[in-house]
Amino acid sequence: MADTVLYEVRDGLATITLNRPEAMNALNTETKVALRDAAESAARDESVRAVLLTAAGDRAFCVGQDLKEHIGLLAADRETGSSVTMSTVREHYNPIVRALTGMPKPVVAGVNGVAAGAGFGFALAADYRVVADTASFNTSFAGVALTADSGVSWTLPRVVGPGRAADLLLFPRTIKAQEAYELGIAGRLVPAADLAAEAEQVARALAQGPTLAYAALKESLAYGASHSLDEALEKEDELQTRAGASEDHAIAVRAFVEKGKPTYLGR
Repeated sequence: MADTVLYEVRDGLATITLNRPEAMNALNTETKVALRDAAESAARDESVRAVLLTAAGDRAFCVGQDLKEHIGLLAADRETGSSVTMSTVREHYNPIVRALTGMPKPVVAGVNGVAAGAGFGFALAADYRVVADTASFNTSFAGVALTADSGVSWTLPRVVGPGRAADLLLFPRTIKAQEAYELGIAGRLVPAADLAAEAEQVARALAQGPTLAYAALKESLAYGASHSLDEALEKEDELQTRAGASEDHAIAVRAFVEKGKPTYLGR
């Protein structure tokens, strides 16, 4: 894996770190490939029970597409009459978002600074966002004459509502940390100096929790967003039956009766 993305698995927690702080963690091709591979590895690895997506440096989580590289790729496309540059959505962004949203384990984003464009999209693809009080968000797409990608057309309306999502996409602006918290973009707002420790603490707590129940919660939320109440109720029945048969449910019930603390196995 490239040095632009660091990947570590320890005690059930996979930590994925965007590592181009000198470029505000902008997404050049090398970084996109490495991030895709890391997210897919975490999704496949049965020993991983939670994922922490974070970034190096204190200025930016990720400012989206590396526009310096992008300009050169667009020029090459014009010379050849091709559209290779925009295939990055299909080849990189879509697989990354699918891995983050679809993996049967919780994903926490530790947002340390600016999250813009696809960087905002990847943060939204996480199940929970711990955000530094110095961080900010911006959709950015319309500002460079592009439409939404990295899942933003799906995730943003579900977080802030369709009306506010349209406003933020049509009129890109900086959303500071406090507003992000009020809009529901930030699940937890912490001092910048505490961001790394707090995000890891949240992710490790999830890694020690009832993994199958978390997976079912992710599935039910995604399903309920696009199905009728009756269909959602049927899905809840299916998922609750599955969760009720897990070892973790038996452990939790026994611990409750015995007034102890459960130690979950993730199965």
